[in-house]
Amino acid sequence: MKLLKISAVTALVCLMTTALSAEEVKPKRTLQGNMNEVYNTLPKSANNLSEAFTEGMFYGRLRTNAFRWDFRNDDNGDNKAFGLGGSLIYKTAPLAGLSATAGLYYSNSPISNWRQNDSDVGEVKSGKDTFSRYDVRADGDWEMVVLAQAYLQYNISKTDFKLGRQIFESALTASNDTKMIPNTFEGISVESKDLPKTTLKAAYFTAQKLRDHTTFHDVLTFKDSSGDSWNNNDDSGIHQGLTYARLQAANKDTSNELIVAAISNKSIENLKVDATYTAVPDMLSSVIGELNYDIPLGGVTITPGVRYMEQFDNGAGAIGGASLAGNVTDANAASRGYKSGNSLDTSLWMARLVASAGAFKGHIGYSKVEDKADIVAPWRGFPTGGYTRAMAQVNWKADAETIMVEGKYDFGKAKILDGFSAMGRYAIQNSDEKKQASGGQADLSIIHIDLVQKLTPTLDAKIRLAFIDADERTSGVNKDSYNEYRFEINYLF
Repeated sequence: MKLLKISAVTALVCLMTTALSAEEVKPKRTLQGNMNEVYNTLPKSANNLSEAFTEGMFYGRLRTNAFRWDFRNDDNGDNKAFGLGGSLIYKTAPLAGLSATAGLYYSNSPISNWRQNDSDVGEVKSGKDTFSRYDVRADGDWEMVVLAQAYLQYNISKTDFKLGRQIFESALTASNDTKMIPNTFEGISVESKDLPKTTLKAAYFTAQKLRDHTTFHDVLTFKDSSGDSWNNNDDSGIHQGLTYARLQAANKDTSNELIVAAISNKSIENLKVDATYTAVPDMLSSVIGELNYDIPLGGVTITPGVRYMEQFDNGAGAIGGASLAGNVTDANAASRGYKSGNSLDTSLWMARLVASAGAFKGHIGYSKVEDKADIVAPWRGFPTGGYTRAMAQVNWKADAETIMVEGKYDFGKAKILDGFSAMGRYAIQNSDEKKQASGGQADLSIIHIDLVQKLTPTLDAKIRLAFIDADERTSGVNKDSYNEYRFEINYLF
């Protein structure tokens, strides 16, 4: 492992030195607003095996992320985190449609004053994805080196097959690459655009690697065989009642599969239709449908959108209960605000109205979870994303209701300040007070601001601010109010 770490750092430094010596006219890659990478230049087809490697391309990324959380209640534990690292991705040139990709990622927290002490890593919130909590606690290791992508790809016509470790974007699965290392999956996937104005996707995954993990783990199981909560799926959206021990006791598999099938269609002018099926066999499944319709009105485009999600309990509820906290049973369900203690059947619906005009884009959104069970979504795709989710929030627990207003302005596009853009959100989240005994939050309001400055086509800096003002919980204690500050730099080469 030490040799792998040394090799990763050496490769990144060497390539950085080369990359900084020349400014690219057209970047090989660019970053979307959600930090997903878009490949503008890919290797051309090879004529033989030798060319498949010699004509391949490297893609590098250097990045740093700094975090600070300041709780109103000092007993909560203010925390900080810092990550410095990057990634190196190599793609072979396709030969007869066959190619390969490998992505090596590195993160470190080398400045001790900018991070928590080893003994306090459990206090870190959003910044925990700059390191592995499990590795720090086990041996004080703040470095992460991960071969997060490693797959074979076969392309025929407009269809791509991938086998191995990969990024897969769908309604409930995402790379969510906003920290240091993306969330990736292990298995097989296919994406096809052969049908007119239609994109089809499907995937069968046997493992997942969250952003703060150095090894792949199960897609649904919380805790490992020893009961360690940081060495399996410990995502903020995980169901903590679906532990290794409980699954074994119920004669359920602790090595689960994740199945995804999705379709996106634009056959009707101005209308985009999306549908996604997601399932962990014999545990739970869901169906999501979404409609967005563009209405051009001169220089303004109005887009009403609706999304509906139905979650089906296929056995997980009887094991873990109706709450993500894993502490709701039939015996205590009523006292903890749940109508049933052993079912995960539930639904979620949301609506939004988007307005776009030149450099401005804004929307108002609303979401409501049925008062039955929490939504289970530990794969970094957010059920309320794009409608009402604000930064670092999990607003898809039973009976949660959220309204959000968002506005974005591109000052560069408006020819006011080149490369600068700003985004602001205001959200109000209402939660059932009875559910606080099972991990629910108090009612709260959120102000979230993003400021982005693109310094060059391949270098940008981002400041993210969040101010959360929450009511006291029924205990009389304010546990949910805090301010969050983030600073991020990304350089692509």
